[in-house]
Amino acid sequence: QVQLVESGGGLVQPGGSLRLSCAGTGRTISLYSTGWFRQAPGKEREFVGAISWSGGYTSYADPAKGRFTISRDSAKNTLLLQMYNLKPEDTAVYYCAMDSRRRIGLSEKTVEYDSWGQGTQVTVSS
Repeated sequence: QVQLVESGGGLVQPGGSLRLSCAGTGRTISLYSTGWFRQAPGKEREFVGAISWSGGYTSYADPAKGRFTISRDSAKNTLLLQMYNLKPEDTAVYYCAMDSRRRIGLSEKTVEYDSWGQGTQVTVSS
């Protein structure tokens, strides 16, 4: 059983940056495929990006490409999401998730991820 706890959200102006963290306990994050999702008010939860269990492969949704970067800090057992050039449409609750069964490729589907954090709010506004 893994517990995931996100942090780092907040209010940022358009064009600003934030780094989200997802601390894991109970499992070593770097041994599993993990990802970030977000959910804006009134919308479905959507894929942001993910990193393979090996760390050698990442995948991003189109809105995140070129602006967001996923990485891991193995020493802290933490998944990171660095976000640059934030836009108002990035406003959402951001969730980290673990796909503990996948060994090949990455999934963009929420149903494939079996562990979730509680989320952290990101608000982009002037």
